[in-house]
Amino acid sequence: MIRSPLVYNAKQPMASNGYPPLPITEEMTVEPDYTVRDQQRMESAKRYFEWQSDLAERHLGRRVLEVGCGLGNFTQHLIDREFVVGIDVEPACVHNHRQRFRGRANVTSEYLDVLSPEFLELRRYQPQSIACLNVLEHVKDDALALQHMNAVLPAGGTAVLIVPAFKALYGPIDEHLGHYRRYTKRSLTQVAQTAGFEVRILRFLNSVGFFGWWCNAKILKKTEQSSAQIKIFDSLLVPILSRTERWIEPPVGQSLFTVLVKP
Repeated sequence: MIRSPLVYNAKQPMASNGYPPLPITEEMTVEPDYTVRDQQRMESAKRYFEWQSDLAERHLGRRVLEVGCGLGNFTQHLIDREFVVGIDVEPACVHNHRQRFRGRANVTSEYLDVLSPEFLELRRYQPQSIACLNVLEHVKDDALALQHMNAVLPAGGTAVLIVPAFKALYGPIDEHLGHYRRYTKRSLTQVAQTAGFEVRILRFLNSVGFFGWWCNAKILKKTEQSSAQIKIFDSLLVPILSRTERWIEPPVGQSLFTVLVKP
């Protein structure tokens, strides 16, 4: 029901704000306007991002690299950190992110792809942790992306991820958002371990969203998320789910939450 994207359009021309297209070849094409609209709808999901923050914050260090920062909907929960650098491949998102946090010296953002060799230069920020929430599914080569994340972290560093679960839920919204895949526990564990991570935590998240996403994908055939659904979910269901799922892992979920550690 709810996610927040990092997308890449390989055919994207020079942006009006001067950013060149990224030099990574991708096959998935996503309209930038679609991405921004989805991000803007997500801005109303304040409780959902608070839930994400509660899950992630205990596993994030003082210096955080956010892969797929978007408009900063999650970044706003990290402003108490020593330093936060966000990256995104959508120029409009990077521009708006910079405007949103322009008064904060401890927050910066860059126009960069996690698959680019230049990603490795982010070591200069000395990140202790990486937040990659609802992003990895947008990256064609998720194995290389995780290898790059592993490479910029110190030993003992953590990567916190949320990814969509269950291949059977894949529908029109996934396609329009540029999702290459939805994950199983096994597939996520395999790609993380291949990249050099150890899996510390891996659990389903958002049991109600599982059924909502299935309904939107298989029955209603929706091509965009609904602002009304997001508001209802955020105001009525997130307060309940965030409490119950804190103690009991649901047998299914719209997403998988994982904490990876670099040995």
